Amino acid sequence: MHEEYVEAVLRCVERIPRGRVTTYGAIADVVGEQLGMGGPRLVGNVMGLHGGPVPWWRVVRADGSLPPSHQGEARQSYLEENTPMRPSGNVDLKSAFWQP
Repeated sequence: MHEEYVEAVLRCVERIPRGRVTTYGAIADVVGEQLGMGGPRLVGNVMGLHGGPVPWWRVVRADGSLPPSHQGEARQSYLEENTPMRPSGNVDLKSAFWQP
């Protein structure tokens, strides 16, 4: 994985405002335009390996969900940040989406 790609993804995640989210795909689109590489899965790999220091809970799947292993910890952050949620427990992307 290219260090430049990792840094670009992490910079993008750091810019997501409190109470808002974006998707792996939206980040992949923006970073891909800049660097000509990547995709949602690569963004997910970056987040899995290097995303601890950034607000990782603000990056969700296209349906507003997180991988099950992260839902509990993320839910607490969503409550603290007043992130709009759906009754299903997923983030309400219509209200919370931030375009990078």
